[in-house]
Amino acid sequence: MTRYNSGRIPILFTLLLIPYLFASCSRETSKTTGWTYNDPETGGFEVSPYKLQEKGPGLVFIEGGSFVMGRTDQDVMFDWNNIPRRVTVSSFFMDETEIRNLDYLEYLYWTSRIFRNTNPQKYFDALPDTLVWRDPLAYNEPYVENYLRHPAYHDYPVVGVSWLQASDYARWRTDRVNEMILVREGILDWNLDEQEGANHFRTQAYLAGEYEGLVRRNLEDLDPRGTGERRVRWEDGLLLPRYRLPTEAEWEFAALGLIGSTDEDAISDRRIYPWETRHVRSNERRTLGQFRANFQRGPGDLSGLAGYPNPGGDITMPVGSFWPNDYGLYDMAGNVNEWVKDVYRPLSFEQVADFRPFRGNIFQIPARDEDGNILFDEEDGSMIMQPVDEDENQTGRNYRQANFVGYRDGDEASAIAEGMEVYPQEASLINDSVRVYKGGSWRDRIYWLSPGTRRFMDEREATNDIGFRCAMDLIGSQPR
Repeated sequence: MTRYNSGRIPILFTLLLIPYLFASCSRETSKTTGWTYNDPETGGFEVSPYKLQEKGPGLVFIEGGSFVMGRTDQDVMFDWNNIPRRVTVSSFFMDETEIRNLDYLEYLYWTSRIFRNTNPQKYFDALPDTLVWRDPLAYNEPYVENYLRHPAYHDYPVVGVSWLQASDYARWRTDRVNEMILVREGILDWNLDEQEGANHFRTQAYLAGEYEGLVRRNLEDLDPRGTGERRVRWEDGLLLPRYRLPTEAEWEFAALGLIGSTDEDAISDRRIYPWETRHVRSNERRTLGQFRANFQRGPGDLSGLAGYPNPGGDITMPVGSFWPNDYGLYDMAGNVNEWVKDVYRPLSFEQVADFRPFRGNIFQIPARDEDGNILFDEEDGSMIMQPVDEDENQTGRNYRQANFVGYRDGDEASAIAEGMEVYPQEASLINDSVRVYKGGSWRDRIYWLSPGTRRFMDEREATNDIGFRCAMDLIGSQPR
């Protein structure tokens, strides 16, 4: 008969059991099925740990809330296009400063490097219009020749950029930031020699499996039927959402910086400008009398006197030259006006939604071939998008068409339903291609420095006093 040592068996059994116990305890269990997450033995359903969204380069966190959007002072232009209305903006991120010439030159260099042999027109389409500096009765040729490219102007806001070009820059920036994240995390390695034309990193193409890149280390695949490794997925929470232009409501909310004028659930002072006082000069002891932004003080007075330049810039000034607002954002008044995402309508404030208001929606989906594969542009590699099929949405309760740019303010369907007038877009300045810009600039009077004021221009045009900055969605609830 075999004898067993009653002391050794429990110890050996315990030693063998410890790794299993630790493995079981380290895995979260579904509250609805009891199955363990991240466990190949139960199918390998993966749940990624997630705390807070990484803040993208150049961005500042903007805590959202409710505010009165629109006119904060007299409507001296009698436009009646910014009637006050209370709305709510959820939290998001916004660039600390306007996009600089240096930032845009980086974009131009990359575009030239990638497309010079396959599609050089991409580079020329991205070029700012430097001729915006020309004036029939002024000598501005030095700015035509130097403002964009000379290192003396590196930190000045880029101008001569249309709304379409600004939107393209934001898409490019998204891909470069996400590519850098994958390189930083050791997922991909640099393969600059092979990147050309459509063969370069695009976030959507990578997530759809269209772009492989130079793989350094893929993630472990816990699916028992898988290959043992997989590429990063959107569900991993590693990649950032897209950079984009801010909506008009977001821009105005961030510019006002009312977070500095709140007392618990009340606003102590409704601001006219992005700073607390109702004046454009500083009331601080050390800077008493200094202007808080650069603008045109009066006819022919853009910089102040020699020996006492106040505000100091005859045209634009380096970003961050003045005080930030209470969100830490610079130049939300003065320097250059800034493009926002919205299509312009005079009555937008009366008709937009209470939550995250925006005019300009054209709902789209990725285009697919007969086999269901997502289609990508062969020249630049971008995902091809198409408006949603309106026939598929006839039963939807929230929307039943793709294009809502003129909804309840100029589109034919709304006009028929509500007895409204349709804008004759072929003969009107107000059409689906005009975009809002805000903020006031170096050549504007004080009135336009109020965030509640608004103007518009065709999305294909550019001037020497309009630039832009980017925003990014906050995914999930705001941090507490």
